[in-house]
Amino acid sequence: MTYKATLDWMFAQLPMYQCQGKTAFKKDLTNILAFAENLNNPHQKFKSVHIAGTNGKGSTSHMIASVLQEAGYNVGLYTSPHLKDFRERIKVNGKCISKKKVVQFISENKTFLEQQKLSFFEMTVGMAFDYFAKQKVDIAIIEVGLGGRLDSTNIIKPEVSVITNIGFDHTQMLGNTLQEIAHEKAGIIKENTPVVISERQEEIQNIFLKKADELNASICFTEDEILETYKTDLLGSYQLKNCNAAVKTLNILKTKGFDVSRSNIKKGLQQVVKNTGLLGRWQILSQEPLIICDTAHNREGLTYVIKQLHEQKFDNLHIVIGTVNDKDLNSVLPLFPKKATYYFCKPDVIRGLDAEKLQKKASNCHLIGATYSSVKEAFQSAKNEAKTNDLIFVGGSTFVVAEVV
Repeated sequence: MTYKATLDWMFAQLPMYQCQGKTAFKKDLTNILAFAENLNNPHQKFKSVHIAGTNGKGSTSHMIASVLQEAGYNVGLYTSPHLKDFRERIKVNGKCISKKKVVQFISENKTFLEQQKLSFFEMTVGMAFDYFAKQKVDIAIIEVGLGGRLDSTNIIKPEVSVITNIGFDHTQMLGNTLQEIAHEKAGIIKENTPVVISERQEEIQNIFLKKADELNASICFTEDEILETYKTDLLGSYQLKNCNAAVKTLNILKTKGFDVSRSNIKKGLQQVVKNTGLLGRWQILSQEPLIICDTAHNREGLTYVIKQLHEQKFDNLHIVIGTVNDKDLNSVLPLFPKKATYYFCKPDVIRGLDAEKLQKKASNCHLIGATYSSVKEAFQSAKNEAKTNDLIFVGGSTFVVAEVV
């Protein structure tokens, strides 16, 4: 098969949360364990860091990977979802897995994948672990796809577990309370393995403390730590907590034999985008007018982003927005500024919410604007309307940002 044909088969034949939502969510690790065994357990052949959380896990993963690359290590990085190309999910030293390797892996394992009816995510995790083992990475930074306890990545035994912010997202699968969601995230805590919590949230901190105590895992909340402050090229003000979690994790890795200097940390955090190719986090696309996009899509993430948006200087604000159809709009739309012109659109995925439905919901929050047939049309209209000193913000969904970066 060609690369395109391979991706078409992966996307179409098997459940994929990115398109189908909760029907793609598996309730146990049976499939991925069987697949790993069929692949000769590649996840046991490299060291790892495991990162879960509602917001910030992607940025934190890329920060840690960037620093370890600066320290001279061969570093695997597994993240999801991708923005432009599937291969963004699987990288070694910032370089995406080749199209040839993707095709080869699916071709070699297609019979097993079909017989076992693996999900899109399960086969992708298997592909990543197999690739990292064959590339002989020194360490892989593994981002959880969804939740933690039942996530396909949760078969690794990491050097450090990291849990970032906990908020309301994917409640259909993870639960309707912060406590239920935190319980799922805490599932990545392993026996005798240090765990770093990037944010102390009083209503759920005992869930992490109890789990860590049960497993004899040392635990720290980075908000309680006195850590050296470093600058990063990731521009969102919300990145400070992610940066602290990354630094604490790297300090723990140093106690486990990893040679990481202060200079490595400083340079690595200042060159995250260059080293790892991270996109879509308070990313500036243009200066005149100022165009910013951000993948934040739940209440907790958008709270930080909208706050930073209010801190910018501009004459008029234009917001290109689209969401998926299972988003809790009642929790996120009230966050958006009323004094702005809105460009409502539907991201080009099965789960995309119709622009007219989004507009109707938004009007109840006094967010006023027109609907457009595509993200591209909405973005172009915003650029046509905006003056030099205006600001255009693009967001609401990872999939909307993917269509403009």
